[in-house]
Amino acid sequence: MVVTGHDRINDEHRTGIWFEEFAVPYQAFKEQGWQITVASPRGGSVPVDPRSEPKEEEAQKYAEARARLQNTRPLAGLNAADYDAIFLPGGHGVMFDLAEDATLHRLLGDFERQGKVIAAVCHGPAGLVGARRADGQPLVAGKTITAFTDEEEHATGLDKFMPFLLETRLRELGANFVTRPNWSDHVERDGLLITGQNPQSSASIARAVIEALS
Repeated sequence: MVVTGHDRINDEHRTGIWFEEFAVPYQAFKEQGWQITVASPRGGSVPVDPRSEPKEEEAQKYAEARARLQNTRPLAGLNAADYDAIFLPGGHGVMFDLAEDATLHRLLGDFERQGKVIAAVCHGPAGLVGARRADGQPLVAGKTITAFTDEEEHATGLDKFMPFLLETRLRELGANFVTRPNWSDHVERDGLLITGQNPQSSASIARAVIEALS
């Protein structure tokens, strides 16, 4: 699970990982008995978007997931050969660091070449935009995917602060981008590439990853 380490959109808007998009899949994967590595560009503690902070009951339920965000591994040195799948949760922070992270992009290319599951939800697919297949084509080219839509971004009011609009960029890279109405629970699977539209899709994409690895 690769998470953002970026904590600020601008001076007025803090950001980070969207907690639900990490915690819900983390818990589902843990219940499968899987070994989970949590990584970020620099490693160490990573920020949680304040708007996604869980209520007390949820915070207790996902306490272990929260603790794992305090001590992430740096991306450098991780090898695709050591893992069965890679999962990118969202949060606006992804738009600023994972979207530009060459180490992540090389790692994703290795996962693709080794025929392993690649999954991302909400803004997580921003981490895919710089990844390439062995033939040099964008990882998402010709793939049926979804992600946080431009319409959803406009609804947040944060679109004007983004370095790019995610749906637009993925379409530009040749993806077959599928949208559903705002905040719909929506997952697309194209072979070993699995994507979810928004936070509401967190549980569904976790189930899809589990199914793909079963």
